[in-house]
Amino acid sequence: MKFELPQIGVVVGGHTAVQDDYHGDVRAIIRLNDEYPLESLQGLEEFSHVQVVWKMHLARPEDIELRARSPRGNSRWPATGTFVHRNHRRPDQVGISQPRLLGVEGRDVHVTDFDAVDGTPVLVLAPWFPVMGPRGEVHVPAWVDEMTPRYWAPASERP
Repeated sequence: MKFELPQIGVVVGGHTAVQDDYHGDVRAIIRLNDEYPLESLQGLEEFSHVQVVWKMHLARPEDIELRARSPRGNSRWPATGTFVHRNHRRPDQVGISQPRLLGVEGRDVHVTDFDAVDGTPVLVLAPWFPVMGPRGEVHVPAWVDEMTPRYWAPASERP
């Protein structure tokens, strides 16, 4: 089954190229389409974070890999299935992020710590409610923490 989601906006600024790490302190704007009235964002500025679902528009259908593979091609980490990865090789090619909200100006939602790139179509924008986050203890395999120590490092720390 397939279905369509409307593009409600676009990412302006931030990263200009896809990268694995150094997403911290990167500022971007989520610009809502003109069809949405300004009051559709009323009250959003009271939240510290938003949840954003976005389309990996630079990914191609031929990038999809429905097989087990080591994360980032690193053979030190175990081969894991397609739905264990959070990248463009999944069939939906959709990203989910929770950037920090800096402010709202008109239809522009200013955020930081966002891993989408300039020009990314935005499908969902919602405030982050901690109570709707994971319940109970959260755990991940050791390779996740080994793989991501620089994920939120500022771009200024990039070698």
